[in-house]
Amino acid sequence: MVSKITFIKSGKRRQIGMTLIELMVAVGILSVVLAGFAALIFYTGRSFAALANYVDLDATSRHALDTMSREIRQTKRLKAGTTTSLTFEDFDGKDLVYEYDAVTRQLFRTKDGVVDDEPLLTECNFLEFNLFQRNPIAGKYDQYPTANPATCKLVQLRWVCSRDLIKQKWNTESVQSAKIVIRKQ
Repeated sequence: MVSKITFIKSGKRRQIGMTLIELMVAVGILSVVLAGFAALIFYTGRSFAALANYVDLDATSRHALDTMSREIRQTKRLKAGTTTSLTFEDFDGKDLVYEYDAVTRQLFRTKDGVVDDEPLLTECNFLEFNLFQRNPIAGKYDQYPTANPATCKLVQLRWVCSRDLIKQKWNTESVQSAKIVIRKQ
């Protein structure tokens, strides 16, 4: 017996393409994927900007700390000191002054009456100088505070710098701090 398969042609043609429902589902899925991709790009860009901000502010703080440490160690003595200003007699007998201006948020360095062109620190929210004697307090990792500049042998520096980034404030660190010993005194 021979069997034969026959096809019956219907009057309707088969439609090729997408229906409106299929198109709407595809657009919905694509928009969710694109929204997720856009959020990822935004988050990544913001993270890179915050990291670049941190690196820049930290490099500026390190440079200021290195400069001040080197210069303060080589001074002969502290002539005058407050929580926002230090005046030293430098190794060459001339005045070396570090002064913080809270209004402009900048730390300035002055050598022999001439202020440097560029501030040592900018965007500084808080800066404080503390003066100590060299001898430590018994049983502690701290020194005795000094009563006057003549007995000062150790200077503590502390500051916090920040910058507005994408309408938020980002700090370099909670506190940048160092204690520097005046070696020649």
